[in-house]
Amino acid sequence: MMRLADPVAVLAIAIAMIVPTSRAGTAQTMSFFITSAGPGDGANLGGLAGADAHCAKLAAGVGVTGKTWRAYLSATAANGQPAVNARDRIGRGPWYNAKGVMVATDLTQLHADSNGLGKEGSLNERGEKVNGRGDTPNTHDILTGSLPTGMLATDTLDTTCANWTSNGNGSAFVGHHDKQGGGARPTSWNSAHPSRGCSQANLVATGGNGLFYCFAM
Repeated sequence: MMRLADPVAVLAIAIAMIVPTSRAGTAQTMSFFITSAGPGDGANLGGLAGADAHCAKLAAGVGVTGKTWRAYLSATAANGQPAVNARDRIGRGPWYNAKGVMVATDLTQLHADSNGLGKEGSLNERGEKVNGRGDTPNTHDILTGSLPTGMLATDTLDTTCANWTSNGNGSAFVGHHDKQGGGARPTSWNSAHPSRGCSQANLVATGGNGLFYCFAM
Protein backbone atom coordinates (compact mmCIF):
# COMPACT_ATOMS: atom_id res chain seq x y z
CA MET A 1 0.00 0.00 0.00
CA MET A 2 1.12 3.57 -0.71
CA ARG A 3 2.32 5.26 2.45
CA LEU A 4 0.87 8.71 3.06
CA ALA A 5 3.35 11.53 3.61
CA ASP A 6 3.90 12.71 7.15
CA PRO A 7 1.80 15.90 7.41
CA VAL A 8 4.32 17.52 9.78
CA ALA A 9 7.15 16.98 7.31
CA VAL A 10 5.05 18.36 4.44
CA LEU A 11 4.27 21.48 6.48
CA ALA A 12 7.94 21.99 7.35
CA ILE A 13 8.94 21.80 3.69
CA ALA A 14 6.23 24.27 2.70
CA ILE A 15 7.34 26.77 5.34
CA ALA A 16 10.97 26.46 4.27
CA MET A 17 9.99 27.29 0.70
CA ILE A 18 8.14 30.43 1.79
CA VAL A 19 10.24 31.83 4.65
CA PRO A 20 13.87 32.85 3.98
CA THR A 21 16.41 30.88 5.98
CA SER A 22 18.27 34.04 6.95
CA ARG A 23 17.72 37.79 7.05
CA ALA A 24 21.37 38.40 6.22
CA GLY A 25 20.61 38.41 2.49
CA THR A 26 18.45 41.51 2.85
CA ALA A 27 21.18 43.41 4.69
CA GLN A 28 23.76 42.46 2.08
CA THR A 29 21.65 43.88 -0.74
CA MET A 30 21.81 47.42 0.67
CA SER A 31 23.53 49.66 -1.83
CA PHE A 32 21.91 53.01 -1.05
CA PHE A 33 21.20 54.98 2.09
CA ILE A 34 21.08 58.42 3.65
CA THR A 35 23.66 58.89 6.37
CA SER A 36 22.03 58.66 9.80
CA ALA A 37 24.40 61.46 10.86
CA GLY A 38 27.01 63.62 9.23
CA PRO A 39 30.54 63.99 10.56
CA GLY A 40 29.21 66.82 12.76
CA ASP A 41 31.25 69.68 11.30
CA GLY A 42 28.66 71.22 9.02
CA ALA A 43 29.44 70.75 5.34
CA ASN A 44 33.10 70.06 6.09
CA LEU A 45 33.04 66.38 5.23
CA GLY A 46 36.77 66.07 4.68
CA GLY A 47 36.27 66.48 0.93
CA LEU A 48 34.97 63.72 -1.29
CA ALA A 49 37.39 61.20 0.22
CA GLY A 50 36.20 61.98 3.73
CA ALA A 51 32.56 61.68 2.70
CA ASP A 52 33.21 58.32 1.01
CA ALA A 53 34.94 57.05 4.14
CA HIS A 54 31.97 58.15 6.26
CA CYS A 55 29.63 56.16 4.00
CA ALA A 56 31.80 53.05 4.36
CA LYS A 57 32.02 53.47 8.14
CA LEU A 58 28.25 53.71 8.57
CA ALA A 59 27.65 50.73 6.28
CA ALA A 60 30.19 48.63 8.17
CA GLY A 61 28.47 49.60 11.41
CA VAL A 62 25.37 47.70 10.30
CA GLY A 63 27.32 44.74 8.94
CA VAL A 64 27.40 45.65 5.25
CA THR A 65 30.99 45.22 4.07
CA GLY A 66 32.81 44.29 0.88
CA LYS A 67 31.31 47.15 -1.13
CA THR A 68 32.87 50.31 -2.54
CA TRP A 69 30.84 53.25 -1.25
CA ARG A 70 30.64 56.70 -2.81
CA ALA A 71 28.94 59.81 -1.51
CA TYR A 72 26.51 61.40 -3.97
CA LEU A 73 28.34 64.72 -4.11
CA SER A 74 29.58 66.94 -6.92
CA ALA A 75 32.74 69.06 -6.72
CA THR A 76 34.22 71.96 -8.66
CA ALA A 77 37.55 71.88 -10.50
CA ALA A 78 40.35 72.79 -8.08
CA ASN A 79 44.05 72.19 -7.45
CA GLY A 80 44.60 70.75 -10.89
CA GLN A 81 41.72 68.29 -10.54
CA PRO A 82 38.71 68.35 -12.90
CA ALA A 83 35.14 68.99 -11.81
CA VAL A 84 33.21 65.98 -10.52
CA ASN A 85 29.56 65.15 -11.14
CA ALA A 86 27.75 63.19 -8.43
CA ARG A 87 26.12 60.87 -10.97
CA ASP A 88 29.53 59.83 -12.30
CA ARG A 89 30.73 58.62 -8.91
CA ILE A 90 28.16 55.98 -7.99
CA GLY A 91 28.27 53.22 -10.58
CA ARG A 92 25.42 52.07 -12.81
CA GLY A 93 22.93 50.47 -10.41
CA PRO A 94 20.62 48.89 -9.52
CA TRP A 95 20.43 50.25 -5.98
CA TYR A 96 18.53 48.92 -2.97
CA ASN A 97 17.74 50.50 0.38
CA ALA A 98 18.32 48.85 3.77
CA LYS A 99 14.98 47.01 3.53
CA GLY A 100 16.04 45.37 0.26
CA VAL A 101 13.68 47.54 -1.82
CA MET A 102 14.98 48.71 -5.18
CA VAL A 103 15.02 52.50 -5.45
CA ALA A 104 16.37 52.71 -9.02
CA THR A 105 17.46 50.29 -11.71
CA ASP A 106 20.04 52.59 -13.29
CA LEU A 107 21.21 56.20 -13.59
CA THR A 108 18.38 57.10 -15.95
CA GLN A 109 15.66 56.00 -13.54
CA LEU A 110 17.50 57.45 -10.55
CA HIS A 111 17.30 60.89 -12.13
CA ALA A 112 13.71 60.49 -13.32
CA ASP A 113 10.39 60.95 -11.54
CA SER A 114 9.90 57.18 -11.62
CA ASN A 115 12.60 56.48 -9.01
CA GLY A 116 11.68 54.88 -5.72
CA LEU A 117 13.09 57.68 -3.59
CA GLY A 118 11.07 59.88 -1.23
CA LYS A 119 10.49 59.52 2.49
CA GLU A 120 9.41 55.87 2.24
CA GLY A 121 12.32 54.74 0.08
CA SER A 122 15.20 56.98 1.15
CA LEU A 123 16.08 55.25 4.42
CA ASN A 124 19.24 55.55 6.49
CA GLU A 125 21.70 52.69 6.85
CA ARG A 126 19.73 51.31 9.80
CA GLY A 127 16.57 51.05 7.72
CA GLU A 128 14.96 54.01 9.46
CA LYS A 129 12.99 56.85 7.90
CA VAL A 130 14.72 60.23 7.95
CA ASN A 131 12.76 63.17 9.33
CA GLY A 132 11.12 65.30 6.67
CA ARG A 133 8.81 68.25 6.36
CA GLY A 134 6.31 68.23 9.23
CA ASP A 135 8.61 66.27 11.56
CA THR A 136 10.53 67.73 14.49
CA PRO A 137 13.26 68.41 13.71
CA ASN A 138 13.00 68.58 9.94
CA THR A 139 16.23 67.21 8.41
CA HIS A 140 15.18 66.77 4.80
CA ASP A 141 17.96 68.95 3.28
CA ILE A 142 20.51 66.49 1.85
CA LEU A 143 23.88 67.80 0.66
CA THR A 144 24.59 67.17 -3.05
CA GLY A 145 26.09 70.21 -4.79
CA SER A 146 24.20 69.03 -7.84
CA LEU A 147 21.59 69.81 -10.47
CA PRO A 148 18.55 67.52 -10.96
CA THR A 149 20.53 65.66 -13.63
CA GLY A 150 23.25 64.78 -11.11
CA MET A 151 25.72 67.18 -12.73
CA LEU A 152 27.67 69.79 -10.78
CA ALA A 153 25.54 72.81 -9.91
CA THR A 154 27.07 76.06 -11.11
CA ASP A 155 26.13 79.46 -9.74
CA THR A 156 27.64 82.81 -8.91
CA LEU A 157 27.76 81.51 -5.34
CA ASP A 158 29.56 78.49 -3.94
CA THR A 159 27.55 75.31 -4.59
CA THR A 160 29.70 72.73 -2.75
CA CYS A 161 30.87 74.47 0.45
CA ALA A 162 34.41 74.70 -0.93
CA ASN A 163 34.30 71.12 -2.19
CA TRP A 164 33.02 69.85 1.15
CA THR A 165 35.76 71.39 3.27
CA SER A 166 33.99 74.49 4.66
CA ASN A 167 32.13 74.69 7.94
CA GLY A 168 31.56 78.43 7.71
CA ASN A 169 31.45 80.60 4.62
CA GLY A 170 29.90 79.40 1.40
CA SER A 171 26.83 77.46 0.37
CA ALA A 172 25.83 74.11 -1.07
CA PHE A 173 23.00 72.86 -3.20
CA VAL A 174 20.76 70.45 -1.30
CA GLY A 175 17.92 68.12 -2.23
CA HIS A 176 14.76 67.21 -0.32
CA HIS A 177 14.78 63.49 0.40
CA ASP A 178 11.02 63.59 1.06
CA LYS A 179 10.37 65.54 -2.15
CA GLN A 180 8.54 68.27 -0.22
CA GLY A 181 9.23 71.80 0.91
CA GLY A 182 10.26 75.14 -0.51
CA GLY A 183 12.92 76.45 -2.85
CA ALA A 184 13.16 76.62 -6.63
CA ARG A 185 12.60 72.84 -6.98
CA PRO A 186 10.86 71.74 -3.76
CA THR A 187 10.13 68.18 -4.95
CA SER A 188 13.68 67.46 -6.12
CA TRP A 189 15.54 64.79 -4.15
CA ASN A 190 18.93 66.15 -5.23
CA SER A 191 18.59 69.83 -6.17
CA ALA A 192 15.95 71.80 -4.28
CA HIS A 193 17.82 74.98 -3.26
CA PRO A 194 21.12 76.36 -1.91
CA SER A 195 21.86 76.13 1.80
CA ARG A 196 22.03 79.25 3.95
CA GLY A 197 25.66 78.54 4.78
CA CYS A 198 28.10 75.73 5.51
CA SER A 199 28.17 75.66 9.31
CA GLN A 200 26.27 73.02 11.24
CA ALA A 201 24.02 75.75 12.66
CA ASN A 202 23.20 77.11 9.22
CA LEU A 203 22.47 73.67 7.82
CA VAL A 204 20.12 72.94 10.72
CA ALA A 205 18.42 76.33 10.41
CA THR A 206 17.29 75.64 6.86
CA GLY A 207 16.03 72.11 7.49
CA GLY A 208 19.12 69.93 7.35
CA ASN A 209 21.72 68.27 9.52
CA GLY A 210 24.70 67.69 7.26
CA LEU A 211 23.32 64.46 5.85
CA PHE A 212 24.14 63.06 2.40
CA TYR A 213 23.37 60.12 0.13
CA CYS A 214 25.63 57.06 -0.14
CA PHE A 215 25.64 54.60 -3.04
CA ALA A 216 27.60 51.38 -3.56
CA MET A 217 29.25 50.95 -6.93
